Amino acid sequence: MPSSSTDRPWLRHYDPWAPHHLSYLARPLTHILDTAAAEQPDGIATQFLGAALSFAQLKQQADRLAAALRQLGVAAGDRVGIMLPNCPQYIVTVFGTLRLGAVVVNLNPTYTPRELGLAARDAGLSVLVTLDRCLPTVRQVLVEAPIGRVIVTALTDYGRSIAAAPDGDTAAGPALTGDELAFNAVLAMPTAPLAAGPAVSPDDLAVLQYTGGTTGVPKGAMLTHASIFANVEQTTAFMYPAVRRGVDRYLMVIPYFHIYGFTVGMMRGLWVGATQMLLPKYDAAEMLDAIRSFRPGVVPAVPTIYISLLSHPLCAASGLDRVRMFHTGGAPCPVDVIERFERATGRPLNEGYGLSESSPVICTTPQQAVRKPGTVGLPLPDTDIDIVDLETGTERLPIGEVGELRVAGPQVMRGYWRQPYETAHALRTDAAGRRWLYTGDIARLDDDGFVTIVQRKKDVIIVDAFKVYPSEVEAVLTAHPAVRMAAVVGVPDDYHGEVVRASLVLEPGATLTREAIVAHCRAQLAPYKVPRQIDIRDALPTSAVGKILYRVLRDEAPATDPAS
Repeated sequence: MPSSSTDRPWLRHYDPWAPHHLSYLARPLTHILDTAAAEQPDGIATQFLGAALSFAQLKQQADRLAAALRQLGVAAGDRVGIMLPNCPQYIVTVFGTLRLGAVVVNLNPTYTPRELGLAARDAGLSVLVTLDRCLPTVRQVLVEAPIGRVIVTALTDYGRSIAAAPDGDTAAGPALTGDELAFNAVLAMPTAPLAAGPAVSPDDLAVLQYTGGTTGVPKGAMLTHASIFANVEQTTAFMYPAVRRGVDRYLMVIPYFHIYGFTVGMMRGLWVGATQMLLPKYDAAEMLDAIRSFRPGVVPAVPTIYISLLSHPLCAASGLDRVRMFHTGGAPCPVDVIERFERATGRPLNEGYGLSESSPVICTTPQQAVRKPGTVGLPLPDTDIDIVDLETGTERLPIGEVGELRVAGPQVMRGYWRQPYETAHALRTDAAGRRWLYTGDIARLDDDGFVTIVQRKKDVIIVDAFKVYPSEVEAVLTAHPAVRMAAVVGVPDDYHGEVVRASLVLEPGATLTREAIVAHCRAQLAPYKVPRQIDIRDALPTSAVGKILYRVLRDEAPATDPAS
């Protein structure tokens, strides 16, 4: 285990206020909302569809839902699925679930029946809280994946009326059948007060965060109250004095059901007493309007959102220069995008890195110390990282060499739900007894402790036995002034084993021939790295959080390219 600044070179480059170590609160996650409601009962917690909820109202709603769920038979350890976009009902359901010692299962509202069925069967849901517009999908799944109860809400359930009537609105919702219940009717159920719920330990399971989903067979990362709370404390301490308790404003377009939005947005926002404006979906014009009217201090998002904003005609007039802190995560952000965004707004775009399996943040950009665009910053306090060989994962590589990134820290998951083989592969204990999470990411550590993510291990392309890192090719492609976005995958080839395929979205009004693209790449890349297949398209397939769906691009790729 590293024990000095030589082993942890990143410590030398922390901001002066950032601690090297923390003493963590041994509390369940419900302590976060309890504290906010006690310290700022009348403070505005959420703004949504023109309505505001105070911290006290939010806690009151969560406690009422916990009592109702208990009456419906939910007990400690039961799994409660939440299939909602950003809305107050999401926060209420999270804390109502956690209050009972039950487990939150985050589910993407855009899941197809197949994807929802895989997660629902694997988790074994006692209750599913979902949106009315998701009911057709849910009803298809119920045939093969029985769920105890389905609770249905509409985005308008938490309109302006809820601020004036915190006991809830029992107006009729969508037509429900069988075991389906309306969310507001559940809140209005006569229940015994939840004076004391079950004793919840920080080490208890809090969240099942499914990885894969739209891009592969899902695995449920088991995150405890302690691991998520630790990450909230780590990120808060690292960002101080940027934190302004009780006066800050978060604009939340990154979905809560994604662990980035869950921890860095919802949980940390509540912990610092920030007002959160919730956007249930991303629309560039709506987001720019929200920035102009709400004037947030913190905006966490993903690279595709920043790329989209830069291309919008209202970008310059929307007050982005008044936002104190922009974060990007969830996927690598091209250096060119960071530089363009910072030139356009005059504000830094801070890149971070994490995984569902690490609650999620591992590294992030310092606020006032050295910045290195193109890296994902420095490891958080109490977070150790190693770069190890790709073959065995046991040999620590010297500074500057490329290998697999492994991480150890209090934010690391317990394991994968009901998948002991996958858990044993991802979590390994070294000879010194240190437990490491093997990220599957290929990375490099420099002399100052800054981490550069090179590529996902599984995404490396092998052309004639030579390794091609898609991120390198993407960086060359996006450096072309006509290219707005690029995604590179490997596709099978009988002769070379694999060849490089590039999918491009051009800047509005731009034209670019395939021959010009190839010539641009040949000037900067070895021949085997130059794309053999080129696909110019209107948009790249993305997930609900804006990640490019590389698996979709691979599946769409033809066996041969007539132009190659």
